Amino acid sequence: MTPDVQAEAQFLAKANGVIAGIALAEMVFTEVDPSLKVEWTVRDGDLITKGQQFGTVRGAAQSILTAERVVLNFMQRMSGIATLTKAMAEAAKPARILETRKTAPGLRLVDKWAVLIGGGENHRMGLYDMVMVKDNHIAVAGGIQQAISAVDNYLNSKNLKIGVEIETRTLEEVQEVLHSVAQGKGRVTRVMLDNMVVPLENGDVDVSLLQQAVSMIEGKFETEASGNVTLDTVSKIGSTGVTFISSGALTHSVKALDISLNVDTELAIEVGKRTNRA
Repeated sequence: MTPDVQAEAQFLAKANGVIAGIALAEMVFTEVDPSLKVEWTVRDGDLITKGQQFGTVRGAAQSILTAERVVLNFMQRMSGIATLTKAMAEAAKPARILETRKTAPGLRLVDKWAVLIGGGENHRMGLYDMVMVKDNHIAVAGGIQQAISAVDNYLNSKNLKIGVEIETRTLEEVQEVLHSVAQGKGRVTRVMLDNMVVPLENGDVDVSLLQQAVSMIEGKFETEASGNVTLDTVSKIGSTGVTFISSGALTHSVKALDISLNVDTELAIEVGKRTNRA
C-alpha cells in the first residue's frame, strides 16, 4: 500500500456499553500521523449501543491501519472497565466504588482512567500516595498496635502527611484499631473491612458482620469493604453504610467491549448482523 492511498474508516460498536478511550485514541492517531482527521459523535463516558457508528477517521490508509490495533486495544479494554464500573457504581450507592492496584502491568494509569470515566473513584496509585497496612504487614509487625506504631514512626521520620488505611478481618481487629487510636497511637484515616461479606449457599450474601463493624466505627474513619464484591452483591454491601467498596475485578478480570474500525462499514454491519455482533 502506497502512502498516497486515502481512506475513511468508521468506529462500530458491537455491544452495548460505556465508551472510554476516545481521548487516548486521538493521542495514538496523532502520534502515528498528525494529518489524520478524527471525528466523534460521542464523548468518553457516553453510552453506546450495538450497531452504533460513533466515530470516523480520515486520511492516509497506511496510517489508519498502522494505528488501528493499538487504538482498538486501548478502547476495548478501557470501555470494558468503564462499563462494569458504571454498573457497579450505580448499584453500590450511596457507597462509592474503587478499583485496586490489580491492574495490567504498564497500564495502571490507563486502567484507573477508565474507572474514572465509568463513574468510579481511584484508590491509591502506588505505594507512595497512601499507606495500606495489610494482613502480612500486621503479621510481620507482631500485631495491629505494633503495625500502627511502626507506620506512625516512619511517617514522622520522613515528615509525610498521607492517608493510612489498615486492614481488619474480624470485629476483634476492628476493636484493636479503635483502641489504639483512642490512646493517641497512629493516624489511621480508613479501615478496610476485608472478607466480612459472607457468601451463602443460595447465592446471596450475609452482610451482618460488615454492618456490625461499620456500627462499631461510628464514622470515626472512612470504611472500605472488600472481598466477595460482584455486580450481584454490591448493592447489599453498599446498604451497610460503608464509605467505599473496592473491587479488583474492575481491572484484573475485565471483559473487553467489542468495538471495530471498518473501512467497508456496510459489509462489516452485514457480517455483524449475521453473527449477532452488530
